Amino acid sequence: MSETWLTIILLSAVTYVLKGLGPILLGDRRLPTRLTRLADDLPAPLLAALVAISTFTAGTDWTLDARAVGLVAAGIALWKKLPFVVVVIVAAAATALARAL
Repeated sequence: MSETWLTIILLSAVTYVLKGLGPILLGDRRLPTRLTRLADDLPAPLLAALVAISTFTAGTDWTLDARAVGLVAAGIALWKKLPFVVVVIVAAAATALARAL
């Protein structure tokens, strides 16, 4: 087994243990309001960070390529309130067109 797979398995196990500890330690008590708000608000900036990193980096270097065109196209499609499947198709088509040119 490679070191990568061992790391993935270990991190998965730790994640499940941590998810299980919450209900065990809290019992029937509710989380404080501040923590609940934080848990509700945290996914959006994390997703934005993942999108930015996967769009504007290649390895350890910053880059500006066809992926940025796809991201802009997806942003416009989302702004126009198109269905999510259409947003993905528009982004993929824009990226493919930019790479073809």
